Amino acid sequence: MGIFVPHIGTDESGKGDFFGPLVIAGVLVDEKNAELFKSLGIKDSKKLTDKKMLSLAAEIKQHAPHSVVMISNTKYNELYSSIRNLNRLLAWGHARAIENILEKNECDYALSDQFGDESLIKSALMKKGQAIRLEQMVRAESDVAVAAASILARAAFVMDKIMHKFVGLHGKAFIPLILGFGCGVPAVMATRTMEHESDRLLSMLLVPFMSCTARLPVYALFISAFFSAYQGEMLFAIYLLGI
Repeated sequence: MGIFVPHIGTDESGKGDFFGPLVIAGVLVDEKNAELFKSLGIKDSKKLTDKKMLSLAAEIKQHAPHSVVMISNTKYNELYSSIRNLNRLLAWGHARAIENILEKNECDYALSDQFGDESLIKSALMKKGQAIRLEQMVRAESDVAVAAASILARAAFVMDKIMHKFVGLHGKAFIPLILGFGCGVPAVMATRTMEHESDRLLSMLLVPFMSCTARLPVYALFISAFFSAYQGEMLFAIYLLGI
């Protein structure tokens, strides 16, 4: 078995023009979380059900440095009118995802799925990204880092419509809120990936309303004190109200 090289994988989901946003994600994978991701069954998001994909997205965000760049329909049209080339627009998104990860992490290698000439991404990278070794590969989703990125991109794409329509939140708020059921601290920290301050603040304010596991003993105490029957149903109802 060869030596595992820590690297950033990037992938995209969506088109951005009419059917939803264009989402590009990047994930930094090292030897430790690569083994974890493989044991969890992380693979190309197109081979996963939505339910499985969303659960894996939460695991990826919890265990690996990552970045999700979401280009809304309006922003897509604005960028496309100035760039005038889809591959260049994709390259810009992949470059931003890589740069965002490199701001707080060291890495010498990045891999993305093949969509155009490698020089497109390279030219879109800034100072830190220019020093990285960049490769594109056909069917790069076979790589665990690219597969993880494809899951984050698709999760953000799928949830954006739902969150905007029914809750009025940014699609990226979904993962922090789900993490809030486990612990509020990493959930609040996960909101840092959201670009706009208003979206971050709104998501951070909603996280404490999610029923984290630390509240379970308190819930159990009150339920046993006030309800002699249907205690399991009452606990489920409290968690449901948290949503």
